[in-house]
Amino acid sequence: MATVLNRLDDSGKPLAPANDAGYRPSADEDFMNPKQQDYFRGKLQAWKDAILKEAAGTLSQLQVDSLREADLTDRASSETDWSIELRTRDRQRKLISKIDAAMRRIDDGEYGYCEVTGEPISLARLEARPIATMTVEAQEKHERNEKVSRED
Repeated sequence: MATVLNRLDDSGKPLAPANDAGYRPSADEDFMNPKQQDYFRGKLQAWKDAILKEAAGTLSQLQVDSLREADLTDRASSETDWSIELRTRDRQRKLISKIDAAMRRIDDGEYGYCEVTGEPISLARLEARPIATMTVEAQEKHERNEKVSRED
């Protein structure tokens, strides 16, 4: 199953971001140069568009399908399925706000830099998680501190 980051066209081939003509950011170029910024902006926008398209599909499906099953077991099953789907959409709604924040950071020139240390976030991490705000090391430290505070 394709994720919204790795979408497939109707023939099953991966879709590239609109600005992607085979370009991949490289460590050999200046970090967060305009070409890299455009690349990540396109990647984030494509991800957001895919989420919104899925949400619209869910909404239209919810309007078409009703929970009028006569059998209580079938109705409970349908309600559970819709509950899971709606929870997924809620998580994606929160994800859209993170995508929007990442695009604002691109506009502000802050994208790609750790919010804790100010160091560049690796391109590999940004490829895998374009909404990342911390380097792997800073994220791990943050999670360790969070775990310690929860245990107290």
